[in-house]
Amino acid sequence: MSKENKRIQVNFTPEQYELIQKLKGELGGSDADVVRNIVINWLTEKSFISTTLKEKIFGKN
Repeated sequence: MSKENKRIQVNFTPEQYELIQKLKGELGGSDADVVRNIVINWLTEKSFISTTLKEKIFGKN
């Protein structure tokens, strides 16, 4: 897997974008930081990250 950053274009409704703006400073300093942290936090909360790492470490499918 390449270590360079990847760009992903996403679209938000005005209401969703307003929420992102309100989270600046709490979850990051830029739109990208806030969205990135929302995604990582959601993946962690849903245990996708730990499950994926366990599968990679222990070789379970």
